[in-house]
Amino acid sequence: HPGYFGKKGQRHLHLKRNQYFCPSINVDKLWTLVSGQTYEMAKERAKEGEKAKAVVIDCTKAGFFKVLGKGELPKIPVIVKAKLFSKIAEKRIKAVGGACVLTA
Repeated sequence: HPGYFGKKGQRHLHLKRNQYFCPSINVDKLWTLVSGQTYEMAKERAKEGEKAKAVVIDCTKAGFFKVLGKGELPKIPVIVKAKLFSKIAEKRIKAVGGACVLTA
């Protein structure tokens, strides 16, 4: 049958899938990682304009390594911990008064 002989496609010898494992989450889904009660409390504090502690969202603990920039964030300051951030995600998190923390 035609195309049977020769190399087909690009080869990656000894492919280790664990090196490429990088589940991601979008910015608009970040608040689903904390409880609804935490979100409401943070929203009330932001509405009153209090200089209180920002909510810490640990994406790595929830199983996501990378934060991508799709969607909008509510105007609530938040500290996001993850292994990787896209440029747009970092810009959107900082725009609402948050911070991006890289974890190992």
